[in-house]
Amino acid sequence: MNVHDFTVKGSKGDAEDLSQYDGKVLLIVNTATKCGLTPQYEQLEAIYEKYRDRGFEILDFPSNQFLKQAPGTDEEISDFCTLNYGTTFPRFAKVDVNGKDAEPLFAWLKEQLPDEHADEEAKSFAKKVKALLPFSKKGDITWNFGKFLIDREGNPVARYAPAYAPEKLEADIEKLLD
Repeated sequence: MNVHDFTVKGSKGDAEDLSQYDGKVLLIVNTATKCGLTPQYEQLEAIYEKYRDRGFEILDFPSNQFLKQAPGTDEEISDFCTLNYGTTFPRFAKVDVNGKDAEPLFAWLKEQLPDEHADEEAKSFAKKVKALLPFSKKGDITWNFGKFLIDREGNPVARYAPAYAPEKLEADIEKLLD
């Protein structure tokens, strides 16, 4: 099994088969529009513009699970991201990433990569948000902007903490693009 075996709900409510991304390096991110990390959209778009012609895609999955920081409809979220951050990468329907109603893609990704890479800044951020989520369990996505890097064959390669800056992923992305 790999990422390409999943079908998810698109931002317009249609079923989207992730096999359409076969042969591409993917960064799958759970996002939110009203979060302190929301400015990461700007960094994500810069990485997308830099690498998309080499076979790189970012798949954006808004999630309202963390203090309801992704309010609004899928259309309102898309409009916000386009207007405020100029995002052009694919966005999907709002999903749960933890718990019994977690999107199957995210449940599977967390099983494959239960631990996330985190630098000191990301670890400091994680300590702060852990107090807000005292019932989270090992492997759970800890906040908005958790990131999963996927190779061209659809295999999860690395997981990054929410506060881990997107530009710090570039070396790992380049390795997979070569």
